[in-house]
Amino acid sequence: MKVCVFGLWHLGSVTAACLADAGCEVAGLDEGEEVIDALNHGHAPLLEPGLDDLIRKGIAAGRLRFTTDSAEAVKNASVVWVAFDTPVSDDDRADVNYVVARVEKLLPLLEPGALVIISSQLPVGTVGALERRCGRKDISFAALPENLRLGKAIEVFTKPDRIVAGVRSDSDRVRISKMLAPITERIEWMSVESAEMTKHAINAFLATSVVFINEIATICEEVGADAKEVERGLKSESRIGPRAYLSPGAAFAGGTLARDIAFLSELSERANRKSPLIESVKTSNDLHKGWTRRKLQMLFGDLRDRTVGVWGLTYKPGTDTLRRSSSVELCRWLHDQGAHVIAHDPALKSLPQELQSIINLRDSPADAASNVDALVVATEWPMYREVKLDIRDRLTVIDANRFLRDRFESHAAVRYVTIGKGLT
Repeated sequence: MKVCVFGLWHLGSVTAACLADAGCEVAGLDEGEEVIDALNHGHAPLLEPGLDDLIRKGIAAGRLRFTTDSAEAVKNASVVWVAFDTPVSDDDRADVNYVVARVEKLLPLLEPGALVIISSQLPVGTVGALERRCGRKDISFAALPENLRLGKAIEVFTKPDRIVAGVRSDSDRVRISKMLAPITERIEWMSVESAEMTKHAINAFLATSVVFINEIATICEEVGADAKEVERGLKSESRIGPRAYLSPGAAFAGGTLARDIAFLSELSERANRKSPLIESVKTSNDLHKGWTRRKLQMLFGDLRDRTVGVWGLTYKPGTDTLRRSSSVELCRWLHDQGAHVIAHDPALKSLPQELQSIINLRDSPADAASNVDALVVATEWPMYREVKLDIRDRLTVIDANRFLRDRFESHAAVRYVTIGKGLT
């Protein structure tokens, strides 16, 4: 099957590489010449474990190529898979028009009978709007909401729990089944609108779970309870279950969950309906983002001329993405408070120019934890579990998610501060 994957940042480059590995003949299409040149040399546009190797494998097998030529990319393609990472502003508003405009521009070039699959994170109703504005009756549309996670994207794509697919016809269902057969047969079929809405609902549910347990954890800190023990009590309840998204820790960052909360809030407002629970999720999460800041001020008061070490700067472990990183936001705030910030991240050899005057990037995690007033564990890189520190003076370690609990909680020279447990 010949497939054009349109949009080649994280979602698109993973989709293209995995489909080629599953046997499809894939043409990756993007407007960015530098992105295309790097991909054709086997380099993904961002760090994702295993992705460069998978891209090179597809190119070597002759099943994967990348181009900026729209007409060439869609020639003879029976499927066009739209996989843009929808841009999100700092206030979690998605630039839907960025994706829609590019799709509309491509539609006249498609082969008769082509199927357009939308995986980009867009509000419910977008596919229907594209159908109405398309002006062509000889192509069809489907919705396969993206389901990737930075740092584990290939595993999630190739070994999914299931795939949600919204289609208009049985023939499109057959075509998608054939394309995805090497990956999974566990496909939840539904209408296009239901598939779009399912993505919103999943992310809203996960976001609600995060803010719920973090509000519980905040109360635990004040009443002598341990939120991790409460978590265990919750997950052992059969109506909740052990895999529930209920682990006290940092606020959710990035735009993925917040974007769907914003979509649902906008849809409710447009329909003149109230959705107080959904609207309060963002409010609660934004408040919780200040947890580390509040703890630092509570412990040290004025932070001017204090030195704070930070382990991890990227949005998540397994990626080199800094945009929307809560760790970077914390470093900016510390700098504004007059603190000296030193940091380490294994994915970074240098910092963007705008951060170089704010963060002193060190080559090793031990250097970033040396002679500091406090050490903040911000991004949970596995290597931090193995770092040997010579702690002679009392060190305050702030570890929101208890990632290094086994290392520091019982250390005689460490004041270990975490979410959901009071100070001792």
